[in-house]
Amino acid sequence: MHLDALLWLFLPVFVAGGSALLSFYIMQAKMEVAVSKERETLAEAQATISSQKVMMEERIRATEESVKRAALDEFLKDFRVEERSYVRETKSLEEAKRSMIMQERLFFRNIPLSDWVEHEMVVEVGSDLKRLQEQVSVFSGASLPAGSAAMDGRLPISKLLDNTTQGRPQASGPTNSLIPAHAVFGAQ
Repeated sequence: MHLDALLWLFLPVFVAGGSALLSFYIMQAKMEVAVSKERETLAEAQATISSQKVMMEERIRATEESVKRAALDEFLKDFRVEERSYVRETKSLEEAKRSMIMQERLFFRNIPLSDWVEHEMVVEVGSDLKRLQEQVSVFSGASLPAGSAAMDGRLPISKLLDNTTQGRPQASGPTNSLIPAHAVFGAQ
């Protein structure tokens, strides 16, 4: 009997130890489930935070680019190009050349950044001056015979102007100028 008494004495201790071990494993499993749920929510939170961080960086980059673009556009609005043009006639003994000259210069606000840059476009190349060479000069003494100005009632310069404008078309109607072609002197 001694063995039976010992068995009855250790049986509750053995059952208590087994139930404690069983409750430990059950609680550990529940704890692992709770920890895995927490890890899952933490992973979702980290994914949301990382996606928001990437989206925020893209927004910041896009905002910086738009601000830079707007600043550059505002800066470039202050640059302007001033243009002017006129007609230039170059006469030499061999030929006459009529050119359209366009000049440009760059400004920043009211400050000129460059000097005038010329672009020359040749409009007409002619030999009108060969005809003028053949004529006698108004200012030389040999071409002014005595009393020739008094005979016509006109000055020798007006005769020269008549001779030089004979090759050009006359303007219709009365003109207020001695020379009908105003473009000769650069008027536009």
